[in-house]
Amino acid sequence: MKSIILKFYNDIFKVYESIIIMRNKFISLTVKPPTVRTTDETLTKLIEEKASISRFGDGEFALMNGKDLLFQPYIPLLARRLKEIIKNDQEKHLVGIPNVFLNLDWCSDKASAYWNRYLNINRFKIYRMINFNNVYYDSLVTRLYIDHKDKKLAKKRFNKYKQLWNNRSIVIVEGDKSRLGIGNDLFNGATSIERIICPSTNAFEKYEDILNEVIKHDRLKLILIALGPTATVLAYDLAILGYHAIDIGHIDIEYEWFLQGAEEKVPVKSKYIGEIPNGTNVQDIEDQRYKKEIIVEVV
Repeated sequence: MKSIILKFYNDIFKVYESIIIMRNKFISLTVKPPTVRTTDETLTKLIEEKASISRFGDGEFALMNGKDLLFQPYIPLLARRLKEIIKNDQEKHLVGIPNVFLNLDWCSDKASAYWNRYLNINRFKIYRMINFNNVYYDSLVTRLYIDHKDKKLAKKRFNKYKQLWNNRSIVIVEGDKSRLGIGNDLFNGATSIERIICPSTNAFEKYEDILNEVIKHDRLKLILIALGPTATVLAYDLAILGYHAIDIGHIDIEYEWFLQGAEEKVPVKSKYIGEIPNGTNVQDIEDQRYKKEIIVEVV
């Protein structure tokens, strides 16, 4: 009896999903996609104009639709802030959404299959959230390697990124197992590095504490934030306050994969990666430089 009921519900779900896919495919043919600047245009804007950026991806869209993430449960205030920011248009602050709505020629086969299916399920929901009058920038600007079909561009783009913090003091706001730049040379050009360590799960619960720690710093410092959806909100609020703040996301993990010449997403033993099997099984490290860079822990 249970198997019959289960089959019935599975069949209903398949019909429902087919209707959703048909609707989203129809929308893709009849509604002009949002304007999203390319990865390189986004990079140029960040570096040459010292623009800040808040990035939206599948995780942020899920939260805005009331769903939990592995590392960030749904919080109504967080969802409201994300909905506010994605429609905003502030000078010196970019809003990033994935540059996947028009074509996926740049993607690897695996990434292309993911985004095709994702848009077939979610395009309508995303279109309801955005402002079609705005110019958006590529939120995948921090994902420069693993999902790209042509990986030869990665070195040039990583080197361009390094111009952002070359000869600048930086403050890294990150989860307690992110450890950006540890074990590689990504931030070697910075004159100094300070770290504000935050919870790796449900960071938004400590949002006010995190914000208050960051604004103790001089506005001349570059603020790099790797903190999931909390980073999306924090980069916006800091930009409004006159900081140069980058929602830097997975840049360090992508750089690790680039240095390894990886063809698939693989765990990095000392760094938290929430999107792959065993990626959250992170080893402790004894790195004196890292420990000295930590100026505060928000717990």
